[in-house]
Amino acid sequence: MAFVILEPCGKEKAAECVSVCPVDCIEEGPDQFYIDPDVCIDCAACKAVCPVSAIEEEYDLSSDQEIYLEKAENFFRDR
Repeated sequence: MAFVILEPCGKEKAAECVSVCPVDCIEEGPDQFYIDPDVCIDCAACKAVCPVSAIEEEYDLSSDQEIYLEKAENFFRDR
């Protein structure tokens, strides 16, 4: 299981999540931050500090939000 950063991040890009991640799996992309789903250990540290509530668990995503998991997978695959 992994956490996913959603649309509100694109407007804010506050980055508190990056500094609290114990496995350094969060990176800045051109439009928002992304969590590497293959590295995330599901600790929820990022979710707790996000000022815009833009982080959700992968399995709690609505069908409309699943595009953000795909975007994260593509971001890390294409690097």
